[in-house]
Amino acid sequence: MMRRVCGGRGPGSLIAAVQTEQKTPDQAVSDDKGARRAVTVFPVLVLVAGVAGLVTPGTFTGWTESVPYLLGIVMFCMGLTMTPLDFRGVAKRPWAVAIGLVAHYVIMPGLGWAIAHLLGLPPQLAAGLILVGCAPSGTASNVVTFLARGDVALSVSVATVSTLVAPLVTPPLTLLLAGAYLPVDAGSMITDILKTVLLPVLGGLVVRLVAGKAVDRVLGVMPWLSSLAVAAIVCAVVAGSASMIKSAALTVLIAVVLHNGLGLALGYAAGKAARLGKPASRAMAFEVGMQNSGLAASLATAHFSPLAALPAAVFSVWHNISGALVAAWMAHRSRRDEAASEDAGPPLGTATAESA
Repeated sequence: MMRRVCGGRGPGSLIAAVQTEQKTPDQAVSDDKGARRAVTVFPVLVLVAGVAGLVTPGTFTGWTESVPYLLGIVMFCMGLTMTPLDFRGVAKRPWAVAIGLVAHYVIMPGLGWAIAHLLGLPPQLAAGLILVGCAPSGTASNVVTFLARGDVALSVSVATVSTLVAPLVTPPLTLLLAGAYLPVDAGSMITDILKTVLLPVLGGLVVRLVAGKAVDRVLGVMPWLSSLAVAAIVCAVVAGSASMIKSAALTVLIAVVLHNGLGLALGYAAGKAARLGKPASRAMAFEVGMQNSGLAASLATAHFSPLAALPAAVFSVWHNISGALVAAWMAHRSRRDEAASEDAGPPLGTATAESA
């Protein structure tokens, strides 16, 4: 739930603006620039952190123990950006939200298992990739949906619900699909998700409801604080498995690209199959294909090993790059279709009726 980026109207205000107001052309351009800045800077920041962890792993010795606390910061910032409007969106369109939720927790876990099996990944990497698939929606999916001219309200609703139900869904799915590769303590995983995801999110939401005006004044800092925390998580993960990364990097990259790409495609297809319309189908693509890789990295580090967290670290960089590229392509097609529709003019019957 990225809400506002420093300097004018950015992702921090654009989501609420899309849902509640008619924007002027200048505001729309400002929102678009803010969103593009967010999805450009974030993967670069994470990539730099990953390279630092790989080149000088000794510098970050001991950072692995901080990963759950860093994730807590990310989720608390997410809670601070949430408003009752997010939950009203769920109540208004429960069917569409339910489709998005089911698609997310069926498609991505299934793809993770299938790709791990197809590529013959070693147990640690296979479990890590499956765990990425079992995580809730990515926190940048709303911004990318906006860039794609998708249904932002639906995107926010699906991301919200997928995060809140993660303690009940992620551990049993991981046990079911990754249990053949490594032992999975689902009960302990539930506890960890409650502590590092649900409690910080609810805490942030309560603070927003109690001290909304004060939070609004610092809301611009939240996406950058979250980005720094995720970058630190990636740095810790990479540093913890630096000695093994060189032999596994290419395989993990191929697995992540397949996982993310197929997730985006099948998410869009699910929206089309459910006849939700093009804007909602674009939102579905990103709510399915983009994952909370920070949570996956934290859980993999705590329950498996730093090497098992490597797919999540790579996914954190890649899904933001691919998301921005796919969003640009979708937005281009949307504008082209609108232009073609305007050139064609109104239907004949409409024109006749108006002239009459």
